[in-house]
Amino acid sequence: MISLRRPPLPADVLARMSTLTDRIVAVPEQRRSGSARRMWSTNRTVRPTIRQTLATMAPGLERCMYCGDNQGSDVDHFEPLSRNPLRTFDWLNHLLACSICNSHFKRDRFPTAADGTPLLIDPTAEDPFDHLRLSLSTGAYVALTPRGAATIEICGLNRPILSRGRVAARSAVERCLRMWDRARTLGDDQLAEELLATVSEQPFAAVCQAMARAARAPGAAEVLGPEIVRLLRLPAVRRALSPPA
Repeated sequence: MISLRRPPLPADVLARMSTLTDRIVAVPEQRRSGSARRMWSTNRTVRPTIRQTLATMAPGLERCMYCGDNQGSDVDHFEPLSRNPLRTFDWLNHLLACSICNSHFKRDRFPTAADGTPLLIDPTAEDPFDHLRLSLSTGAYVALTPRGAATIEICGLNRPILSRGRVAARSAVERCLRMWDRARTLGDDQLAEELLATVSEQPFAAVCQAMARAARAPGAAEVLGPEIVRLLRLPAVRRALSPPA
């Protein structure tokens, strides 16, 4: 899970979303959840724009904004419709998720703190690294805050298959960086460019960002090795590992 920038939607789409929200408000409160769900599932005007914009925000090749592994196939409502139907067409309430994270793990679960604030991390509103630390040796997340702990649990971020995938992603990134360095030395600019593109399109973008952060930390050479630290500190590599603009 990495920090993502949410761009504004076109004004006409936002206007239609506001109109749809007004229609939900007009429904008696006890029927709003069902009405909102039907309106969302049958809508063909704003959903394509929402889906397309989320895809441009997502890391790698339209990866899930929670696990970072699978393709983001679903538009997830961060705060579920069953809890707050008035946010059905709220642009700030939409994330791109894979069907496993969305339907099997997160579902309608939305834990809150004692003051009512969400315990789940919204990667478009905050930096997940403030709440989570990714162990590059094990591929598992370590919670730094109660919000980090809740997000790991609700989204199943430490599923064994995801942890193994993150370890493999680190190895793949390191191999690509070494090959990129050789290609650059040999003057093969096309291959070098292709290798950096491969790095930037890797699943588990959080691994790339954790590596970039680790390279700037004290004792980086002991964690990553001197060669990888040198490569991670080069401007071209830092740009390739950056979050989506």
